[in-house]
Amino acid sequence: MRILRIPLVIVLVVVAGRAFDASAQTETNVYSFVGYPTDGLNPAAGLVQGSDGNFYGTTSEGGTNDNGTVFRISPGGSYTNLYTFAGPPNDGAGPAAGLVQGSDGNFYGTTGEGGTSYAGTVFRISRSGTYTNLYSFGSTPNDGGGPDAGLVQGRDGNFYGTTVGGGISDNGTVFRISPSGNYTNLYSFAGYPNDGAGPYGGLVLGSDGNFYGTTAGGGPGTCPPLGQGCGTVFRISPSGTETSIYSFAGTPTDGDFPAAGLVQGSDGNFYGTTESGGISNFEGRVANGGTVFRISPGGSYRILYSFVGAGIDGALPEVGLVQGSDGNFYGTTPNGGTNGVGTVFRISPSGTYTTLYSFAGYPTDGSHSVAGLVQGSDGSFYGTTEDGGTTDSGTVFRFSVSLSPPPYPINQITGIQKSGTNTVLTIPSIAGETYQLEYRSSLTSGTWSNVPGVSVTNSIGALLTLTNFAGANQPQGFYRFDITP
Repeated sequence: MRILRIPLVIVLVVVAGRAFDASAQTETNVYSFVGYPTDGLNPAAGLVQGSDGNFYGTTSEGGTNDNGTVFRISPGGSYTNLYTFAGPPNDGAGPAAGLVQGSDGNFYGTTGEGGTSYAGTVFRISRSGTYTNLYSFGSTPNDGGGPDAGLVQGRDGNFYGTTVGGGISDNGTVFRISPSGNYTNLYSFAGYPNDGAGPYGGLVLGSDGNFYGTTAGGGPGTCPPLGQGCGTVFRISPSGTETSIYSFAGTPTDGDFPAAGLVQGSDGNFYGTTESGGISNFEGRVANGGTVFRISPGGSYRILYSFVGAGIDGALPEVGLVQGSDGNFYGTTPNGGTNGVGTVFRISPSGTYTTLYSFAGYPTDGSHSVAGLVQGSDGSFYGTTEDGGTTDSGTVFRFSVSLSPPPYPINQITGIQKSGTNTVLTIPSIAGETYQLEYRSSLTSGTWSNVPGVSVTNSIGALLTLTNFAGANQPQGFYRFDITP
């Protein structure tokens, strides 16, 4: 066993300064989808940044067979179509969820349609596009069907997910599947009034080792149009023990129809959204456009914000949140905003809300983002829109906003760890500065050399995470950052 020893040194180099607007924010259309038959279209899911620095995602339609695609895109917009789904009975179709990179380096995902029983699939795909269909839903009685969300890898190395339908009561399921395709149906939702129904959102692995999620319906509430439950928040153990920890009540006192999963914040609480409902006369405004909420693992619940829409703010959030490196949460709405086609927003853990950007739509911008954001290693946020762009077939976008530095010593390396053959470093940054990683084999002599590709120009602030690919294969060495304002 080889022990990786990397002593850390940091130096601050100050050169001529330049003006920087700390409140500046920029939205960039990185790629516009073209659609069938040469490209995907209508991405309904967010992105994941792979260990190679590229982003990976899916489109629900398009490709050679018009059944959806898997794609790779660099932060600069270099795009590759990795796989086109063939559809039933031998392949999946219509992926509505994003991907997760497993500990083996491959990506895993679901399709809501296709497969041998036309009820969706679980698949694995490598970074180069080698594809394997691991499981087709509906293969056995009382099996789940129609997965609408992605997967999460548990501590045991298996993947866990949900299906919207199927199960004993046809109210959806929670399942476990191994990287090789060994599948177990862990739980079938019973529905109204004693249990949730329709888990459209995926699971999140909590710090306690359990999984947490939401159901869009079910529970004891009476929400329209069926009057059979407004949705729930639940906890489930890796072995399948399920507990409902909150039931939504709906407008005018609560949100309803949580269509997205949760994210666990650094404070240990979970944060999420509901697609409808809200507190009437929230801040003096009639609000029924969905909510942002916070809930503890034990079920202590609070609405942080109620959306209004109608040109005032966003509306009808369909996706969850991501906690940025500044401690705030960021998300999107498919509706509302200045142009009525969606927004990017920020909300603090205590509920301070800001609309950061309103999408403009076709042909110059994306519209109707029904996918969550991911913060890239450069500090910017990346996402997709289902529509808009040059052909109105959807986009990949980058959103950069100045972030307040985290409460750590600024311009000091605060973390370094080995990840496979890579070395991952973290450093709290100041907005506007440029960070270049340098390396040499001796602490006292020799020339510091730039590590190719490991730099951030014009940082947006907060905590930077930079990866030196194959850095762990090097002999013992020393790192520092050259920082220029």
